[in-house]
Amino acid sequence: MTTSSAIPSVSLRTAQTGNSTKANEFGMRTMQERVYERRGEQYLLIKSPPASGKSRALMFIALDKLNNQNIKKAIIVVPERSIGGSFADEPLSKHGFHWDWTVQPQWNLCNAPGIDNPGIAKSKVKAVGQFLASNDRALVCTHATFRFAVDELGIEAFDGCLIAVDEFHHVSASPDNRLGEQLGRFIARDKVHLVAMTGSYFRGDAEAVLAPGDEAKFATVTYTYYEQLNGYEHLKSLDIGYFFYSGRYLDAIMKVLDPSMKTIVHIPNVNSRESTKDKVKEVNEIMDALGKWEGEDPATGFHRVRLKDGRLIKVADLVEDEPGKRDKVIGALKDPAHRNDRDHVDIIIALGMAKEGFDWIWCEHALTVGYRSSLTEIIQIIGRATRDAPGKGSARFTNLIAEPDASEEVVVDAVNDTLKAIAASLLMEQVLAPRFNFTPKNSGDGPLPGYNYGEGGYDPNGTNVGFNEETGQFHMEINGLVTPQSNEAKRICQEDLNEVITAFVQDKTALERGLFDEETVPQELTHVRMGKIVKERYPELSEEDQEAIRQHAIAALNLTQKAKAVAAEMEEKGETKGGSALIDGVRKFAMDVRNLDIDLIDRINPFEAAYAILGKSMSEQMLKQVAAVIAGKKVSLTIEEARDLAKRALKFKIERGRLPEITSADAWEKRMAEGVAFLQRYAAGSSNG
Repeated sequence: MTTSSAIPSVSLRTAQTGNSTKANEFGMRTMQERVYERRGEQYLLIKSPPASGKSRALMFIALDKLNNQNIKKAIIVVPERSIGGSFADEPLSKHGFHWDWTVQPQWNLCNAPGIDNPGIAKSKVKAVGQFLASNDRALVCTHATFRFAVDELGIEAFDGCLIAVDEFHHVSASPDNRLGEQLGRFIARDKVHLVAMTGSYFRGDAEAVLAPGDEAKFATVTYTYYEQLNGYEHLKSLDIGYFFYSGRYLDAIMKVLDPSMKTIVHIPNVNSRESTKDKVKEVNEIMDALGKWEGEDPATGFHRVRLKDGRLIKVADLVEDEPGKRDKVIGALKDPAHRNDRDHVDIIIALGMAKEGFDWIWCEHALTVGYRSSLTEIIQIIGRATRDAPGKGSARFTNLIAEPDASEEVVVDAVNDTLKAIAASLLMEQVLAPRFNFTPKNSGDGPLPGYNYGEGGYDPNGTNVGFNEETGQFHMEINGLVTPQSNEAKRICQEDLNEVITAFVQDKTALERGLFDEETVPQELTHVRMGKIVKERYPELSEEDQEAIRQHAIAALNLTQKAKAVAAEMEEKGETKGGSALIDGVRKFAMDVRNLDIDLIDRINPFEAAYAILGKSMSEQMLKQVAAVIAGKKVSLTIEEARDLAKRALKFKIERGRLPEITSADAWEKRMAEGVAFLQRYAAGSSNG
């Protein structure tokens, strides 16, 4: 018998203001208007969720640069051919803009057949050269075609052009990343305009996208998931959860695959534990589980499946390897004549496709089998279901994951997958939450313009939590908060906290200790582990700036976690509902503690809310088994951790007039004292040879 349990880890109820879909007199939505205001920037980074209208925002900018900024040509670079359709002709003047967006058919190289490798791509590279020599002004091609073209034609050939890179997180500053290396050379030459766009909130899972000096040249426009989803007209709720099963995933999949919902199913990678190693057989089994197969539609290539209730549904198979069949299905899915036809297809089954840039507005459920190691990939998959569409009131993402097995080796793998799933859920909470704007209490800043501070307004002597409806941002005053000094540290605190939080929630030691080790003191996570991550990530910054970033990141993570828990309690009591739940939760938590200071925030275990969810979804026996695996790997202090603790002990001495005591009842004071003692023993051992 297959056992399974769901983790309703993230749940957002939207305010449905309709703001994100309202257009101004030029036909621009809020996000596009915000981007257009920065159209004069030579280097622009747009961070905005899937489906927020980045493609059209780029059209507005490109047309202004071509007509008003002395730019000769616009080259749009996308990661895969299927995304090229997003940049098809648009009659923008019909909605009030000055010009229309047009790409001559021969210059949309994404529509030309052929695989992007050097042998087959020669004709496309030649086409890029012909385009540069022509009088036409817009070209669309893949990242691969562009890389080959730059290699062949040289950086100088693109002088005076706008180069717009879609799905920018594919790029990295790693020497092995050709596109990243080429962009670095473009920036060094300084004779092109660059627009980078990403629907991801962390640019690459491991490697930085750009060298810090290059990144500093970019102006950033951020449009958050919170603004996007709350501004929808139709979508009321988004749920993100995990579903554990034992045995074969094919025996459990119908527990989560609801054929009445428009669904994209991503089957597992053939190298994953969940895979049966026969992807074609897996697709057939899923269709058999749905109902009776009644052949293929000759026009679209979609499979017709008769459900047990008698309804006939259409299933698109993107796992199919035969190019002729797969191209027919892709063509049918991209057919503009059916873009607004909800009944065109019901379920899409994919493996490596139908992720970023795949535009199917009717998708209500993104069901992914097996853990995806890339958080960027998870965000992109969730983005398939978060488009607004008439009659689509709810959307969900479900990750089907194998439960830990009895054998020790497999248990360790399964525990790692579980930890990664929790990390993804914590990160999604940060992505979906409003942004935080922190200032020190008594800094003299006072109330910030545009923020609502609640019924009594701003109180100079009290705890203040302001919310800006328009930008979806909190303003919070925190006692003892360190202010970033350098421009780079200020930029990180404003734009990149989710990058820091990503590194922290992916830190296995932090996750394991925070979730399963009862002896772990929260400050070991918030001070020591987060401090280590910030130092390694930004070694060029001063200690004061590193501490400012650490505090801002922990405050954003812990306040979101606390607000979520408080909001859940308030919803149960009927005290709050809908899109304001998290806002009410943040405000209530801050007001209840009365004096919000950084020490209080540092004393919160960032993973306590995640453990509470895990405790509801895993059996007690399974939790004990996981805790035992982690306890078996416990290690003593490292010299780096001891040095960090000793530094914090010195700060403690300056503040209190004494060193921390190893006999203290306060767990954090005791831990700092242990760090000092460890360092003394280490020094004594070294001097004794």
